[in-house]
Amino acid sequence: MSRPGIVTVWKKALLFMSIIGPGIITASIDNDASGITTYSVAGARFGTMLLWTLIPTTVALIVVQEMAARMGVVTGKGLSDLIRENYGVRATFLMMVVLLAANFGTTVAEFAGWAASMEIFGLSKYIMVPLGAFLIWILVTRGSYRVIERVLLGACLLYFGYIASGVMAKPEWMDVLQSTVVPRVQARPEFIFLSIAIIGTTITPWMQFYLQSSIAEKGIKKEDYTYSKFDVTAGCLITNVVAFFIIVTCATTLFPHGIRIHEAREAAQALEPFAGKYASVFFAVSLANASILGAIIVPLATAYYICEALGWERGINKTFGQAPQFMWIYTALIVMSSLLVLIPGVPLVLLMVLSSVLNGILLPFVLVFALSLVNNRKIMGDFINSKRHNYISWATVTAIIVLAAALLVMTMLPDII
Repeated sequence: MSRPGIVTVWKKALLFMSIIGPGIITASIDNDASGITTYSVAGARFGTMLLWTLIPTTVALIVVQEMAARMGVVTGKGLSDLIRENYGVRATFLMMVVLLAANFGTTVAEFAGWAASMEIFGLSKYIMVPLGAFLIWILVTRGSYRVIERVLLGACLLYFGYIASGVMAKPEWMDVLQSTVVPRVQARPEFIFLSIAIIGTTITPWMQFYLQSSIAEKGIKKEDYTYSKFDVTAGCLITNVVAFFIIVTCATTLFPHGIRIHEAREAAQALEPFAGKYASVFFAVSLANASILGAIIVPLATAYYICEALGWERGINKTFGQAPQFMWIYTALIVMSSLLVLIPGVPLVLLMVLSSVLNGILLPFVLVFALSLVNNRKIMGDFINSKRHNYISWATVTAIIVLAAALLVMTMLPDII
């Protein structure tokens, strides 16, 4: 290869490295404490039967995330900004109120997951929760966007601990492959609930807002969108590969012995007798990592979209003086969520369920707004959806709306289902 050719390749490689991040981080951190719990319970209670649901889930996630990324690149604005500008302050404000409540419950769940993982290692939550909250607060309020992105990308590598746990569990790979490509169903409420939950826990409202805001803040240009699209697609694939191995781990070790679990901490503790100490440690460390990353990103997403909706200054690169509302919203969510986890007798499960219900109510509205905006030629120019993309997008959104509605009903009326 000639020297000019080598220089061109290096320039493209450096450009690619400078652009990747938002897609991988957003999708990976969707495997948070509640997501890991869902996958663990699915594997422990139904073995590998639910693996096939990850295929449509991956397709749906890629479609939805790609639209948010494209809007961020083309407009240079977050989703809240666009909704406020095109649909008014009232609609945006109501959406922000529901999102704030939902994300508060999700943040509590993240700190609860962090506390549970620390207790596996014999560390007191009364020490580790305040310490974790303080460290992530320092990271976000004192660090730059580039530093935080590098930290998050590095931490995302720890998710591969779940892959290691899955391999150590020594599953029957032919059975795993068959369950992945051949759908099987059971006419049981619990099976239906977990099938919907797997899809519902993968696509949440905060993801669309955070991804678009982070891409806009990063300043990715239209001509570089191909790299951003790769970033989003890779992130979606990675997150569901991790989900795949979480299900496989619990299906191989816990399901054959009839061990029923209700949360990811129980899965980590139960693994050791069947898959070995290291598999258990990998699982627990990955749970701690997922929980603390979720505790960073979910409040950050909340601060982004509230400030965008109300026209306030925002951004990780800003100081308290430059963006006081942004920083104080983030700070308040961190402090209140971590304190709640430390209070004995607080109904954490109720808060988590309420969070899921609110996310289920709001997701259809967010997706319809996103599809309307991405097809507005005045906003997107030549980057609107093609007809084929619209068919796929609307089919995906319709399916997600139906599933979200079903999950909402089953969560609120469990005795009736």
